[in-house]
Order: sequence, then C-alpha cells, then structure tokens
Amino acid sequence: MARPNHRFAGILTLVSVLGLAGCTMGAPQPVPDDTGAASSPSASGSAAPAPSPEPTLVAGGTADQNLPYFSRIVAGVWSGADRASGRAYIDALTAGGFDKKAMQVTADQSTVGNAAESIQFSVRLGDSCLVGQVGPSTGDPVTAVLPGLASGGCLIGQTRAIDW
Repeated sequence: MARPNHRFAGILTLVSVLGLAGCTMGAPQPVPDDTGAASSPSASGSAAPAPSPEPTLVAGGTADQNLPYFSRIVAGVWSGADRASGRAYIDALTAGGFDKKAMQVTADQSTVGNAAESIQFSVRLGDSCLVGQVGPSTGDPVTAVLPGLASGGCLIGQTRAIDW
C-alpha cells in the first residue's frame, strides 16, 4: 500500500492558495487599446491582453537594440522552404533594412559537397555583431549579440562572398 506523500500534498496546497490569492488581489486595471486609450475590463472582470508590438529595425541603433528584429527575420526564414540557404537569410536581412555590406555568411555546403551541418551569418553594427546560426546540428535558430572582431568582421573562419 502506498503511503501518502505529505510534502507533495503541502506543496500542492501552497500552490493552490497562491494561485487563488492572485485572482483576488486588487481590482482589474484598464488595458490600453491599439489607439493608446485605456479600456475598462468587461463585466466578467477580464480584458484582452494588449498585443505585443512587433520588433522593428532601430536605424542607427545598437546590436542589442536590433536583436529582437534580427531574431524575428531569422525565424521567418527558418520557417520557410529556404531554411538551409545562407542567401535566403542575407536577402531577408537586407530586405529588412540591414546593410548587406556589413554582412558575412558561411557556405551552404561542406568542402565535399554535403549540406552544411550549420550555417552562420552576421551583421556588424558598430563594435558588435548580430550573429545567427541555423542548420540540422543547431535545432532551432540561435541568435546572439557578440563582440566584433578586430579584423572588422564577425565570423571566424572562411566565409563566402556576398556578390549577388
């Protein structure tokens, strides 16, 4: 016969009490609508959450400021048919307003002609770099802000020419 686990029961009770306490704390607050005006919650006491604004390019901004926008573009390409094409990422970033002259990308294929296990691409912004990595060895896309290299680039190793 199994013995009841009193510690588990105590934790479950605590979580339940805290959850219910959150439901009764204070009156509902007005939620701004798309125009910026506050709307009152409905009679049921709930209001639809305000949508999060889509990230946009911060012209002249830092790499940290532009990381959310860079990441959104990368995720968009990753979800499409050209997810294994370095050119697709460069083209999408260029269409998004990033300077193609400040970009680098690695090859889509290995030296023996196999699909690359990962593709890296970057955009230099000041002293920092927006860097993305995609491919079967990566799983979901990875994006980060990294320091720029003294050479002026962002990626170590051989990159391909962006001549299109």
